[in-house]
Amino acid sequence: MKLLFLCSQNKRRSLTAEKLFDGYKGCQAKSAGTENNSRIKVTEGLLGWADIIFCMEKKHIRRVKEKYSDVLTGKKLICLHIDDDYEYMDAELCAMLESSVDEYLN
Repeated sequence: MKLLFLCSQNKRRSLTAEKLFDGYKGCQAKSAGTENNSRIKVTEGLLGWADIIFCMEKKHIRRVKEKYSDVLTGKKLICLHIDDDYEYMDAELCAMLESSVDEYLN
C-alpha cells in the first residue's frame, strides 16, 4: 500500500509520518507540503502514486482538491485533524499518528 502524508511545509508532521510508516506492514510512505515554500511540494505525480492520502488538517484537503481534483478521483483522502503544534518526531505526534493511521491499514 502506498501512503502519502500532507501538511503545510513538509518539515514536521508529514515528514514524521513518512518516517514512521515507510516500511510499516509492507507500506511505502512519502510526504509533501501544500505550500509553495514546502521542503517537498505536493505534485500531481505524488497524488497519482498514492493509494491513500492523509492530510493533517482540513485546509490541506481543501488546497489539494482545489488544485488537483482530477487526479483525486477514486482516491481515499483522509483528514487526521492534527494541528501544527509539534516538532519533528515528537513523541506525542508519533503516538497520535500511529493510533490514527493504523486503522486504515488493516
